[in-house]
Amino acid sequence: MKFDKWHMNLFSLLSIILFIQVGTSSTPTSLQPKNLTVGEELKGETLHLKFGQKFYKLVGLKENFWYEVKISYPASIPASFSIELKNDLTDEHRNSNRRLLNTEKLIFKAESTEKVHVLVTVNAEGVVAQPNVQERELVLYNIVCDELMLGIPRFTWWVGFTAILCLLFAFIFPHYFPLHRLLEYNAQNQKEIRD
Repeated sequence: MKFDKWHMNLFSLLSIILFIQVGTSSTPTSLQPKNLTVGEELKGETLHLKFGQKFYKLVGLKENFWYEVKISYPASIPASFSIELKNDLTDEHRNSNRRLLNTEKLIFKAESTEKVHVLVTVNAEGVVAQPNVQERELVLYNIVCDELMLGIPRFTWWVGFTAILCLLFAFIFPHYFPLHRLLEYNAQNQKEIRD
C-alpha cells in the first residue's frame, strides 16, 4: 500500500510538472526571433491582442543604409502597435514617428548588420463597436522591412519615374501636335466628306 501511494504521488508530481512545462512552453515561442528579410513582406502574422509580443530578426541589412519597418493591420481591430529596434536583444530604440491610419512604422539606420532585431508589441485599445460581438483574441497584421533611398522605399522609385515620363509626354506632345492644327485638320476632313 505504501508502494502504491508513493507511485501515485510521483505520478501526480510528474503530471503537474508536465502541465506547467507545456503551459509555459507556448509563451516563449513568440519571443524566439522569426526572420524578416529586407524587401519581403510577411503577411497574415498573428499576435495575442492583449500584450502580445513577437521578435523578428532582420536579415539582409547593409551597413550605413536607412531602413523602414512597417506594420499594417485592419482598422476594425481596436489595437495599438509599437515597434522597438533592439540590437542583440538588449538595446532599445523606440518608435518616435507619427502614427498613420492602420500602420505603424520605424525608420532607422543600420549601424551593423549583425543581430538586429525588432520587437513588435500589441495592446488592446478601445472596444468592439458592434453589439453582441466578442472581442478577438488574436490580431492579424502584415510586416515588412524596406530599404530607403532619400527617405523613399526603393521599390517605389519606378512610380516617380513613370510620373516624370508622363509629365514630359504631356508637355512635349502638344509642341509637335498642337491642338488647333488637329482641330483644323478634322474640320477640313469633315468639309471634304460633305462636299
